[in-house]
Amino acid sequence: MAVTFSDLHTEQGVKSVEEHLAGKTYISGDQLSVDDVKVYAAVVEKPSDAFPNASKWYDCVASHLAKSFPGKAVGVSIGGSAASAPAQAEAPAAVADDDDDMDLFGDETEEEKKAAEEREASKKDTKKPKESGKSSVLMEVKPWDDETDMKKLEECVRAVEMPGLLWGASKLVPVGYGIKKLTIMLTIVDDLVSPDNLIEDYLTCEPNNEYIQSVDIVAFNKI
Repeated sequence: MAVTFSDLHTEQGVKSVEEHLAGKTYISGDQLSVDDVKVYAAVVEKPSDAFPNASKWYDCVASHLAKSFPGKAVGVSIGGSAASAPAQAEAPAAVADDDDDMDLFGDETEEEKKAAEEREASKKDTKKPKESGKSSVLMEVKPWDDETDMKKLEECVRAVEMPGLLWGASKLVPVGYGIKKLTIMLTIVDDLVSPDNLIEDYLTCEPNNEYIQSVDIVAFNKI
């Protein structure tokens, strides 16, 4: 049920708050709510000790607001003649019927939400898509022995295809005892290809391990 206070700038108005708070901590319910903030805003100053309930409640609301608004306050006085008091006194009554008035913690309006969404969309449009880095890798591919068909070995290597992998120049390098190894260049997109996975999951597993004994990374350079 809505509660109406009036003349909160007067002692009589504060007395109505004092009586309402008898046996209560807050204006409505058992937690601080917008109702407390509305009434707090309408009370000109902290109630005197003659109104212990209202005074204690005022300090409680002030403490909560201080946490929400941590900026240092220097004190502000609201001027105005006594003739304007009746008009001010009508505000709480109107507040009781409209929760949007004096709602310091109110939700954003539809216009504000739309403006915020447009700002976020604008930020996204101005951001350039992040380009994935690339690396140049030199590998040594070793056969089992001097009887390994090196042409077949290179065919096995180049047959491995995946997004972000590009094979480059290659050559056969003598190792000794009639054995040669294949050195081959490749370019990879870092986010798509892992050299270690390329070796373990493709080059040295079946059926390629029929020709390939091992693969070593000789050089690795970011492009």
